[in-house]
Amino acid sequence: MIDQIHNGSTGAWPLTQRAVLLLAVLLLLAGCGSRPEFGALALTEVPAPGAKSHDIMVVTTRERDSRPDTYFNGERGEKVSYAHATISVPPNHEVSQIEWPESLPGNPETEFVARDAGYIEDQQTFVRQINSRLAKMPRGKRDIFLFIHGYNTLFPEALYRFVQVVHDGDIDGVPVLFTWASRGKLQDYVYDLNSAAVARQSLAETMLLLAKTNADNITILAHSMGNWLLMETAIQSSPEQRRALSGKVKVVILAAPDIDIDLFKAQLRKLGRPTNPYVVVVSRDDRALRLSRAIAGGKERVGAYSNDEELAELGAIVIDVTELDSLDSANHSKFAQLAQLSPEFRETLGQSGLRSTTERARGATLGDSLGTFVGNTVALPVNIITAPFNPAGLR
Repeated sequence: MIDQIHNGSTGAWPLTQRAVLLLAVLLLLAGCGSRPEFGALALTEVPAPGAKSHDIMVVTTRERDSRPDTYFNGERGEKVSYAHATISVPPNHEVSQIEWPESLPGNPETEFVARDAGYIEDQQTFVRQINSRLAKMPRGKRDIFLFIHGYNTLFPEALYRFVQVVHDGDIDGVPVLFTWASRGKLQDYVYDLNSAAVARQSLAETMLLLAKTNADNITILAHSMGNWLLMETAIQSSPEQRRALSGKVKVVILAAPDIDIDLFKAQLRKLGRPTNPYVVVVSRDDRALRLSRAIAGGKERVGAYSNDEELAELGAIVIDVTELDSLDSANHSKFAQLAQLSPEFRETLGQSGLRSTTERARGATLGDSLGTFVGNTVALPVNIITAPFNPAGLR
């Protein structure tokens, strides 16, 4: 497939060389540690004082897996499945990290471990369980936090990353993971992209289902190829469906979007300006998106786009994390390092001052731009760029 890449301006061979070289590098980096392909949800009841558990609701288009403690694999299921999982985070947890078990089921004092897991019978039971959890929250704060993972992600990787984000972000709402059929293999980029395409209708139905629950607000976080899935789902939804969602969806965070920049512009023009602007997390040193760009004929990806201001003019709030030191070798998961700030992000994004600002916040650090909301304790090298917000539509 890579040999057939063509770029009209540079020719196929130089682009193919770069793609193959980068793929080899990333494969080498990915091979440095084992990945939890099966059995990762082996349960343990060993107590661990100071550990905190998080109950995750799961919606998936993955195929069910009969192997013990595995639940789902990377193949496409014939229908949507529902599940739940309770994952414990150790008391010694470091922000942005996933302390994977060295051996299963893991040590809850030092590692992420599974406390409970199981399938949910059907959609109606899934909704009842969400509403039961929402009913225990104060009115006005009955929130759902929906996460859509990216390419090259195994089921337990998506689950444990989401737990890390929920934990570090101190998120009180009901966390819902939408996990589509990624095989978790770098060489299966096209398979993953097609799996994301297959999942569009299921994601649309899931979002409408969540909007019909008793939730007051829904926050959506998508990562990498999950953004392509989210935006294409929005495009194919009817105006009535989008209106139904707009009343509940308050914040949409697009982290390292693996979307062709021209396609993204076309998507935004078709959708028009949202009630609240998208938050786009970008990093120009993202190696994974550099590979995606090579495979896609040299077109820039939104998550590594070089023109933050143009994205802001399109109606986005841009969080530029290029200068943030990454905890992963591909520089593709920096969004996870911002999870600890998510409550402040959401509070700030809810302020009309940022949505309708008439001045661009050029070159400001996160602490400078959000000072009154976050305080002076934040010293991450993160830039926030906004533009005048015009709800009348794109020009």
